[in-house]
Amino acid sequence: MASRFAVRRLPSARIRCLSSQATATSNLSQTVQQSISREANLPNPDPSEDSASANLVKEHSKFMLATYARPPPVFVKGEGSYLWDLENRKYLDFTAGIAVNGLGHSHPGLAKVLSDQAQTLWHASNLYYNPWTGALSQLLVEKTLESGAMHDAATVFVCNSGSEANEAAIKFSRKVGKVLDPTGAKHEFVSFQGSFHGRTMGSLSATPNPKYQEPFAPMLPGFKYGKYNDVGAINDLVTDKTCGVIIEPIQGEGGVNVASDEFLAALAKRCREVGAVLIYDEIQCGLSRTGTLWAHSHLPKEAHPDIITTAKALGNGFPIGATVVNNHVSEKIKIGDHGTTFGGNPMACRLAHYVVSQLSDPKLQSDVISKSKIFKQGFERLRERYPDLITEVRGKGLILGLQLTQDPSPILKAARERGLLVITCGTNTLRFVPPLTVSEEEIQSGLNILEKAIEATR
Repeated sequence: MASRFAVRRLPSARIRCLSSQATATSNLSQTVQQSISREANLPNPDPSEDSASANLVKEHSKFMLATYARPPPVFVKGEGSYLWDLENRKYLDFTAGIAVNGLGHSHPGLAKVLSDQAQTLWHASNLYYNPWTGALSQLLVEKTLESGAMHDAATVFVCNSGSEANEAAIKFSRKVGKVLDPTGAKHEFVSFQGSFHGRTMGSLSATPNPKYQEPFAPMLPGFKYGKYNDVGAINDLVTDKTCGVIIEPIQGEGGVNVASDEFLAALAKRCREVGAVLIYDEIQCGLSRTGTLWAHSHLPKEAHPDIITTAKALGNGFPIGATVVNNHVSEKIKIGDHGTTFGGNPMACRLAHYVVSQLSDPKLQSDVISKSKIFKQGFERLRERYPDLITEVRGKGLILGLQLTQDPSPILKAARERGLLVITCGTNTLRFVPPLTVSEEEIQSGLNILEKAIEATR
């Protein structure tokens, strides 16, 4: 006799449906488990949506103008080559605040200087002298001359940022043009494709990138753009109407592109022929990042600029910029031609004085060159292992780029979740601008993490 508890036979279609659902559930569970396992194996998984970091970002972001797309970590502490986030995750920082923290994070010497000056004098305005604006200006001129760069460096205008330093350079060039030709015909300004000179309207007009320019067009009149490293085009590009030419000896944002010595020499020669001011924007590549104080230090005198602009590493994170000029320019700038409220304040200038003193040390500079070789050797090994991904290694000193054949975003994320911070530039280029004080052990550690990150994205 059949049991009254016998299970009713299900139609075969129904059985297949249940089986499919069970498989889907099993697959979903497996996916979740893989995700959990993956995060467990990552030393620095990005903070989750219910983390303290995410809650802080949600609370603050609604009040912040959305001009940046930022990853999830919230950084709260730095020391040397490392950063820590709100969840106390530790990251090896190969970005240095975009080539800013040349002496590393929370440098103890700078902290002492800052504390001392904070108890002495922060600001008194440019209506009066203070001890540190002149001292910084003197040090910049003397160290520039000692380095073999810009042989006729004479005076300095101190401001607050790289954009402001370039704005000053553009204005000074226009003034020189007006003095040389009072009709105003000598007002054109030349820059180069791939360059980045800032986001104020003058510096932006010298930055021929549609992504940055189009939302704010039209640009200021009189700007012309040439092809980087095209020697043959210089004479047609730079004419009697040109008042100024600005160029990065190494383009940072543009992809770590290095100007050839031949190109810079030809450009300088042409500027002298037509009476145009030559500006080297060394905001990212200067202050010993290439192993010499300025990236053009190795060039002969005839290839030197009339103006150097600098910022970024100048304050190691404290806002400051400077425009170094020769007498050809300086003698044409009169009282009232330019100014700044905060630029030249004693706090920023004393900090920058300390930074320049440290970064101009020959031992630090020789170490930069040695560390660069370690990076390049590691990059070449990666290029040999992943020839379909890495096509070129570019740069000098500790401003280096890996040219990739694909979007580097997945590698950035994979590296970050393994404890390494890197950034991009140009088109599919990974950029490496670590603190100049980074150790050889830290470089090797970073290279190992980078390799694991690349492997994880294959």
